[in-house]
This record gives sequence, C-alpha cells and structure tokens, in this order.
Amino acid sequence: MKRAYVTLVTNADFALGAGALLRSLDLSGTSADRVVMHTGGVPSDALTALADRGASLVPVDLLPTSAAFNDAHARDRLHGVAPFTKGEKPAFHTPLDNFAKLRLWQLPYDRVVFLDADTLVLRNIDRLFDYPEFSAAPNVYESLTDFHRLNSGVFTAHPAPETFDAMMAALDAPGAFWRRTDQTFLQTFFPAWHGLPVFDNMLQYVWINLPELWDWGSINVVHYQYEKPWQDHAKADALWPLVDLWRAYAGGGPVPDTASLKGPAQ
Repeated sequence: MKRAYVTLVTNADFALGAGALLRSLDLSGTSADRVVMHTGGVPSDALTALADRGASLVPVDLLPTSAAFNDAHARDRLHGVAPFTKGEKPAFHTPLDNFAKLRLWQLPYDRVVFLDADTLVLRNIDRLFDYPEFSAAPNVYESLTDFHRLNSGVFTAHPAPETFDAMMAALDAPGAFWRRTDQTFLQTFFPAWHGLPVFDNMLQYVWINLPELWDWGSINVVHYQYEKPWQDHAKADALWPLVDLWRAYAGGGPVPDTASLKGPAQ
C-alpha cells in the first residue's frame, strides 16, 4: 500500500513552514513518503530546499474554477463577506489557493495524510493511515462549542480520480460560496466525517483560550492557525513557547522533548 504525507505550498512563506514540517516528519521516524504539492508562486530556491529535506515535489495547477467562483473567493471579497475576527490572517494568505489541496485526490497513493504547511508533527502519527476517509479533528480553539466543525489542517484521504471528479462537480456549482474555503467544502462533501482527537491537530490558540486542554504529553501535531511563527505578530509574546518550538524545528539543531515541557495552565 502506497502511503504519503502531503502538504501544499503556494508561496515562499508557506515553503518556510513546509521546511519545518518536513524536518518534524523526518524526526518522527515515519516510513511514508513525503510529498509537497506546489503552485506557480513558489521560488525555485525554496523548492530546492524542500527537496533537500527529502520531499517529492509535485507541481499542481489551481483548480479550473469559474470566474464567478474565483471572484466570490478572492481575498478581499471573501474576507468582506466572512471576516476573520478571532485572529489575523497574514498578507500572504490567499483563500482561493486553499482549494488546490483537493488535487491530492489525483495523487498515485492509496492512503494520504494531509498536513497544512503551518503544522509540526511532534511524534509518529503513521497510525492515521489506517483511519477511514474522511477523518479530521474538530476546529476547537476557543470553546467546546467548536466541536461541530472540522479543521482541514490535518485529515486522512484515499485518493481516487472518481472522488476528485465528484468534488469538482460539487465545488463550483452555480452560486456556490464556501465561507471557510476548503474547510467548509470538505465538511459538506463528507457530512459523516470521522473525528480525530484534538491532539492530532492542536490549534495554537488553545494555548491562550483553553489552557487546561493543552497537554504536551498527548499532543501529536501543533497547528499554527492564523498568525505564523515565522512572522512578527501581535500574539507572539503570548505564544512564545510555541514560536520557539517552531524555530527549533526550522533550524538544524536539537529539538526539545515536548513531553517534558510545561503547559500554559502549569
């Protein structure tokens, strides 16, 4: 059975994130392939750096969506209709590009675990390849009421061209508007999605908003939603342990044993 961890990079910033992610996967001891899908906005030197970390590079085009769909999901239009009020989306975030991750259903693999480029894998998660399609963790970062929505930063998939074709038919239907882009679409396309533990996609705002839920000994994946750890941003001081962790993985030196770290409630 062919298995791969897959991420998507659309510009130089997300390539920075992917470099740290790839190192974290390597340190986890995984035996699976590591694939970076990339669009035309990534500089060649950034791609070379990812290949040097052991990734297979797969160029992908943005989806052939209609002009009306593209207009509805352009950054200014989307954020005007569905503004982000909980955190700050960086300037390099382009919502329309998010849909390109659906290309993973065209990859020549039997099982895929998708990881956003702003995640870190802290311990081996190869068990996720045995989970059904479609499995994702809930979008919990502010309160327990968030459990009804999934977060598409980590999910399991079984690539198949017929699934991709069905997605394309549903994605760009007349008048379609996906408020949280791929995340809303995937939850609609897979209404009976299977829940992963929050520890398989621990959103960084849990550190601030739900500190009692943060348990380093249980967390397998940290997801830097909203502000990115390679940026200067307003929440960096509040999130400094997580920023330092990302910098350790992004560099070439030792990384901390997270099981020995203290959480925000300690």
